[in-house]
This record gives sequence, structure tokens and C-alpha cells, in this order.
Amino acid sequence: MKVLKFGGTSVGSSENIRKVAAILQDYQKQGTEVVVVVSAMSGVTNRLIALGDVAVSGDESYLVDLERLRLLHLDTMKRLNDNKLHPEGRDTIDKLFAELKDMLHGVFLIKELSVRSLDLIQSFGERLSANIITLYLQKIGINATFLDTRRVIRTDNHFGGSKVNFKETNALVKGFFEGNKSMVVATGFIASTAQNETTTLGRGGSDYTASILAAALDADEVEIWTDVDGVMTADPRKVREAYSMTSLSYVEAMEMSHFGAKVIYPPTLQPAISKKIPLRIRNTFNPAFEGTLITQQSTGKKYPVKGISSIENMSLVSLIGGGIAGVPGVASRLFGALARKNVNIVLITQASSEHSITFAVSPKDGTIARDVLKEEFAQEIKNREIDRIQAEEDLSIVAVIGENMKNTPGIAGKLFQAFGRNGINVVAIAQGSSELNVSVVINRANISKALNSLHETFFLSDRKSLNVFLVGTGLIGSTLIEQIKAQAAYLMEERSLKINLVGIANSRHMAFDEGGIDLNTWRKLVDKPGKGIELSAFIEKMESMNLANSVFIDCTSSAKVIEFYEDILESSISIVTPNKLANSGPLAFYEKLKKQAAKHGVKFMYETNVGAGLPVINTLNDLKYSGDKIIKIEGILSGTLSYIFNSFKEGVPFSQVVTEARSKGLTEPDPRDDLNGMDVARKILILGREAGQKLDIKDVKLEPILSDACFKAPNIDAFFEELKKEDGRLEAMRKKAMDEGKKLRFIAKVEEGKASISLQAVDAEHPFYSLSGSDNIISFTTQRYFERPLVVKGPGAGAEVTSAGVFAEIISISNHFIQDNYKFAGGYGG
Repeated sequence: MKVLKFGGTSVGSSENIRKVAAILQDYQKQGTEVVVVVSAMSGVTNRLIALGDVAVSGDESYLVDLERLRLLHLDTMKRLNDNKLHPEGRDTIDKLFAELKDMLHGVFLIKELSVRSLDLIQSFGERLSANIITLYLQKIGINATFLDTRRVIRTDNHFGGSKVNFKETNALVKGFFEGNKSMVVATGFIASTAQNETTTLGRGGSDYTASILAAALDADEVEIWTDVDGVMTADPRKVREAYSMTSLSYVEAMEMSHFGAKVIYPPTLQPAISKKIPLRIRNTFNPAFEGTLITQQSTGKKYPVKGISSIENMSLVSLIGGGIAGVPGVASRLFGALARKNVNIVLITQASSEHSITFAVSPKDGTIARDVLKEEFAQEIKNREIDRIQAEEDLSIVAVIGENMKNTPGIAGKLFQAFGRNGINVVAIAQGSSELNVSVVINRANISKALNSLHETFFLSDRKSLNVFLVGTGLIGSTLIEQIKAQAAYLMEERSLKINLVGIANSRHMAFDEGGIDLNTWRKLVDKPGKGIELSAFIEKMESMNLANSVFIDCTSSAKVIEFYEDILESSISIVTPNKLANSGPLAFYEKLKKQAAKHGVKFMYETNVGAGLPVINTLNDLKYSGDKIIKIEGILSGTLSYIFNSFKEGVPFSQVVTEARSKGLTEPDPRDDLNGMDVARKILILGREAGQKLDIKDVKLEPILSDACFKAPNIDAFFEELKKEDGRLEAMRKKAMDEGKKLRFIAKVEEGKASISLQAVDAEHPFYSLSGSDNIISFTTQRYFERPLVVKGPGAGAEVTSAGVFAEIISISNHFIQDNYKFAGGYGG
């Protein structure tokens, strides 16, 4: 025999009831004896409670809502009966609603709604649904019998959540089912006292009903049918990657249910545990899926963590004072005072110094708990033995659960590491000696981020995600997106990594999608005429989404964007940027950004500031961190100027070389932006700073290539006229160098705390002599690389190599967020 319980969503409409009936028909065909327990239709219990609240207030509008509720049930029955009202069913519904109307009228007249009366009002939901389902099963040929469980489940008179008298209940259940040959459809949630007064079994009481019946009948299994595929590794409403687990132990399921997993209601497990009856969680809307089996011992592989559960809204109350340390009876008085006010404590933690006792309660109990403790410890507060009693609001509890955690070192370490990487502060922590559960209290705003970061850390079910926010969709930004799209399959196959573009913006539009913007159609979102955006709105939205593993990509050259860098880093969001302005601006700002990134445990990466895709800054940092001393850095740091001087040969005037470079798109629209050397100045400044030099842009000595007249020309045409006047001087320099066996190179240098840039002639012994095309080259002279400097050489400009450098840093950040973790499996009831 199996006991099948169907929840409110499973019986929430005529269509869903048909799905339930199809499941029951399948069991009947298999020859499996089943007992069916049903909840009220979805939302009905809340509507019944609301009816009572309106009636007790003296507002006659409860009659309108009552009629709507009656029509809902009549319509459901009509749809199940070929659009005709079932005569017997119509009479049953009319009688039930007449009884309910009389009950509410009494509440309306005396303006009193006791817990006892509310239990009776709530009972109508299950009585209505069970009757409707019984009649439909009979219509389709199943021999079904309605059971009002008030006949067989006996409780005390603690209304609103009564305790079951199992001895009497078991006898009544066995008596009812003895000799029964039909399929029984029983009401969940409701019971009665010995005086036949209606009681309820509390939150999740229909699950409890199923377990009670199963234990009394020695059933083989209890199946709880809901709207998710069993117990999930985390709340699927908050964690997209959550997946169903195969099995759980009773104790794991109880821990998860205590901390917010709503598929299982804790008391449900008690009767089943006493008889060692397995429970299975299944999905009414996906009956082919086997769901999650809950037994005495979890089957399958022994994974350390089985699930991540949470309670979203909690308050934290603390009793703090040096006078309570070492004083016996403080805890007893504290918890006794709270018990007298029926304050339920969810989590307790105490410092080893005994200076404070902290506990978590529901928000509605937070103020009550604080007031109760102020009264209980009034004398200690007066004597200043207790400093304060404080209550913190808007908090959440996240719990990592698993029986095998006690055999696996490092679980708590991985939890704190995941939180640290995502800027999640832990307010309190509790762990029992059994090591079955590690619970932490965090800010409520971080609940989704916390669950997602822990899920990736402990489960990594089928992929890891990096959430990317991109500003700037010009040549570099758009090329980066294409590169991400081209590599997506490879990254998933080789690294189980998905780069999720969740936010994108340019000067006209911005768009967001937490599930990931389609990389094939992103242009439609932003590449269209628009009035422009406020960058602050983009940053605000990014921060409010509060996603785990977030990275901000600045592919602009805008000074406005860098104004937000500090705020972004404070939000524990990493930054990758080819934008040089932040690192070549004021020294104090550069140093502040570095400190902010370190403080918040995120990355601030800008390799492409100097050599596009070349590993320049990484190489410099590797030298520095490994203990080498940087003596001198030299470099040709402009691909444009590299091309110009490599192409400046005998018979070709300098102005002609510049003209040809511009026609090939190798210069800025105004070539003076390249020839003035300021881009090179910013790059050598950044290298100097990375080497440890306290430099500002004014400290860079720049010897201009051209005369002031060229740079002050009113327009580009005038500039080229002035440039022709420079041909003779530059040709003389070129020829002199050639006669000496040398070549002209525009070289930037940092040495002995000084930075300089000038046009120099170098001989064949110099590493820059053989440079060709538009390549960049950087030479590091260090204590280790003194006789033969370490040289980095390659393409130093262009959208492809620059975006590739940005892409490489994004991958690098994925290593920061996503470590080699245990490949666990586990569960959460969503």
C-alpha cells in the first residue's frame, strides 16, 4: 500500500485534478493499493482565513468573497463533469457553503474569531476539494470513497496546531480501513478532539495527515506530490542551476525542512520515521520523474553536502554584557522567558567568552523577544551587568546540510571562501557537534547571491557561471562578445564554464537579463537610435541584481565610467578594463582602487591598458612578487608609432608615412592623438606605478616628435601642411641614424623613479632594433635579467588582440571565483 498526498497546486484546477486522476489510474492498473490525501485547492485556505478576518471586522463584504469562493468550486466541478453540474456534488457544495456561511455570520455578529472557530473555517477547503475529487474519480470508473479525517484522527484541543493522540488515531484508522476495497480520498490538514471539535494540524498539515495514515496502516511508502521534481539542491526560485537529488536520509530531510525547504513539513517525518516508512517527493506535472526518496539512510554516493537551505526573513536578538560571563542560569532565564511568550528560536550561538548570547527568531517575534528580555533582565541592565539587548532586522539564515560533512574537512572553509569572494558578510554562525548542519546569518539582501555562490562551490551540477556586465559596444566590446560566443561551447566542454552576459550598455541603450542575454541578438537591444542613458542607472541596476560571481567590463575610453569604479569594487564586483584613464589618472585614485579591490576580495584587472593582449603587467607582477628587483623598464608602447617608424625608410617622407597609416586605419582619426605621445605617457606611467614608483602624469618627461605648430594646427588638413614642414628635419635624423647603423624608435622608459619618452636611435645590439610592423615591445631589466633583459614582444594594438586580452582576464577571474571544488550532489525542497 502507498499513501499519496497531493498539494494545493496539484488540485488547484480542473485540469490539474485530471492529472491527479491519471496518476491514480496508473496505480490502479498496476494493482497498487493507494490511499489519497488532498489539500485544499491552491490559495483557498488563505481565502478562508481572509473571510474570517473580514467578517470579524464587521464588514459584510465577506459575503461577496464567500460567493466567489463557492462559484470557484462549482465551476471546477462543472468542468470535471462535462460542463454539467453533478447533482450530488452540487448538493454537497451547497451544504458545505451554507454551513460556512452560518459560521461566518456568527463571527460577524459577535465580532469574535477564536482560534477554535478559525480551525473550523479552514477545514472547509480540504472538505470541498476531497469531495470534488472523489466524485470525479467515481465518474471515470474508480471506486472511490470520501473520508473526512476528523472521523479518524484524534487530537488534543490545542487549536491552530494540535497534537495527535496516536493510540486512539491508529485504532480509528485501522477500524475505518478494515475490509475497505475502495480507493479512499481523505482530507488533509484537519482532525478533531474527543468532543468532535474540529482542529488543524498546523502548517503543512496535509503532509502530516498522509504520514499519520501511512504509519497506522503500515504502508510501504508515502508519496508527496507537489509542483517540483523532488527535493532540490537549493531553492530553484533563487538558484537557476538547482537540480533534483535522488535520495536523502530522514535527518537530512528534517534539517532541510527546518531551514526553509517547503516540500517537507518536519512533523510529517515523525510517524514515518517511527515505522521506517520511506517518503518520496514527486512532481504532479512530471509524473515520469522518480523524484527524491527519503529513507533512514541515504542511498547512492556518500556526498558530504546534500543541500543548501534557507530562511529568507529573520531577526537576530543579542543579549550582551560582561556581567553575564560565568554566571549560572542566564541561559535558563533567557530561554524560559521567551518560552513563556511562545517565541520560537530558530538558531542559537554564544561566544566562548560568554560575553553575549545571540539567537534568531521570526521578524514578528523580534520586538517581543527584545521587550521580554528587557523585562527579565531589568535588574542586570540597571546594574550595568548587561550592556544592551539589541535586535537586528532584515536578515536571512543559510544552512549547508549533509550527514557526511563530519567526515569531510574544509566545509566551513569553503563556505566562508565563497562568501568572501562575493562580498557577503556573516553576521552569526552556528554548528552543532554532529556537524550535520552549518548555519550562518547574513544580510537579507544577499540571500540570492549567497545561495548561488554556495551552490557553485558545493555542487557544480553541470556548469559554473560568471555574470558579466559590459559597458561599451564599440569595436573592442563587440569583438569581445563575438569571441565569447565563439568560445562558449569549448569553455563549457573543457571548463564547465558559462560566461553569462547579464547586462549590456552603450551610449544609447542598456539591457539586462539575469538568465543571460542572447549573444546572437544582443545588437537588437542596444544598436538602435536612442536618447542616451544615465550610467548611474546601469550601475545601480547591476548592484541591485546582486548576483554571485559578477564582473564589470569597461570597454570605453570614457572618464565618466571610471568615476563609478570605487563604488563597483565596494559592491564586491570585479572590474576588467582596457580603459587607461583610471590607472593613469591621479596617483591617489589609482592607489585607492587597488586597496578597494584587495579590501573587498575582488579583482581589478587592466592588462590591456599597456600592451593590448601582451602579458606585460602580469609579467611585471610575476617578477616583482617573486622577489626580483626592477631596475629599468623600456618599451615601444604604441602600435601606431611602431608602424610609422618601421615604415619610415629612405625615399618616403615622414608625412607620407603618416598619411598612409591613417588611410589604413592604423591611427586615430586625428593622427595627432597618436603623435603627441600622451597615450604612450599613460602606458609608461602605469608600468612605473606597477613597478612601485609614486608617479603622476606630470612626472613623465615627454620629448615631442613634432613642433608645436603641428599640434596647434586648427584642423587636420592644416596639420598635414605643417607636418610636411617637418619632413626635412625627421629625414635628417633618420639618415644620421642609418649612417650609424641605427634605427629611430619612440621609446618610453622608467628608471630610478623617473619616467621619460623620446625619439631615440638604437643599434643592432638593442632589442628594439629588429622590431617590425605595428608590434609593441617591452624590455625588463632586473637583478635576475640584467645582462640580457627579459623582453615581451608582439601585436600591441587592434580590437582582436585587445578584446582577447580582456577575455583572458575574464577567464582568469573565473579561477578566482570558481575553485576546484568537491563535486557534490544534494537536495532542497523548493
